[in-house]
This record gives sequence, structure tokens and C-alpha cells, in this order.
Amino acid sequence: MMKPKDAELLNGLALAYMGDAAYEQLVREHLLTNGQTKPNQLHRLATNYVSAKAQAWLIDALLEEELLTSEEIDYYKRGRNAKSYSKAKNTDGSTYNKSSGFEAVMGYLYLTKQEDRLHELIGLCISKVDKTLA
Repeated sequence: MMKPKDAELLNGLALAYMGDAAYEQLVREHLLTNGQTKPNQLHRLATNYVSAKAQAWLIDALLEEELLTSEEIDYYKRGRNAKSYSKAKNTDGSTYNKSSGFEAVMGYLYLTKQEDRLHELIGLCISKVDKTLA
């Protein structure tokens, strides 16, 4: 388990790297649990949850609804403001930066073993996306 102090030493993009994997895994579990089994369909559906555009929309909603702690907001800002040397694919820089911030929050929660909180936030996000797909 990584201690919060150790997570504080990681840069925003390292946190986002881990958060991307943690978030996508739970999204994949959600899709499989709900009976989706065809690979092409799984990939297409997962994009609704894990694309930069979706993650930017989700983090905006979490912030607007004041669902993040002050500490989580700090990690969001760290990820959002991190200097990325790769180009955003299929989106603008602002959307890409917000999605990196979203992933940094998830990475921080995952690495510090705050599993209940991680599952709570991801559950909220999945629910929000599910409502748009219904």
C-alpha cells in the first residue's frame, strides 16, 4: 500500500496513469456484469465512460455537485495542470487536461487504498453515464 505521503510525491501524470487503469477496470467489470460480452460492443460502450470527453464531463459534474473532498480537488488540479508532452487524441487540450485531472483523483484513491471512496466515486460516474445511455 502506498502511503498518502508517497502519493504526494508522484506527479499528476503518474497518478493519472494509475487512475486510468483503475477506472477502466471497474468500467469493464460493470459492462460484463450487465451482460455485455461482444468485444466490439464492449469497446464501443466502454468509450462512453472512459473517453477524455466523458471524463471531463464527469469531473465537471463532480465539482459542480461538490462531491469531491478538498484533498481530491487538490489531486484533480495536480493532474489537470501537469505538463503533458503527448498530444491529446480526438479532443482539445482543455478536455484532455480535465480528464487527466479526473484520472489523477482515481489514481490517488487507488494507490492509497481508499477503495470505498474509489468505488463510491466510480459508481457515481458509471451511474451518470448509464443515465445518458438509457
